[in-house]
Amino acid sequence: MKKTYVVDGMTCAHCVNAVSSEIRKVHGVVAVNVDLTTKLVEVDGEEFTDQEIFEAVDEAGYEAALV
Repeated sequence: MKKTYVVDGMTCAHCVNAVSSEIRKVHGVVAVNVDLTTKLVEVDGEEFTDQEIFEAVDEAGYEAALV
């Protein structure tokens, strides 16, 4: 399953790495693609919930919404 989220506040490579790192910790996530220009984060995997992704992004210091 692939889902796309928008993550506001990302401005640099450090932001991208922080968000990617936290999302990869979520059980069931197999791939994360972050586009800094559009602020879109595509998450691929099985059996993860939107809430788990929101919490992971929050842990990185940002806020996510489902696209």
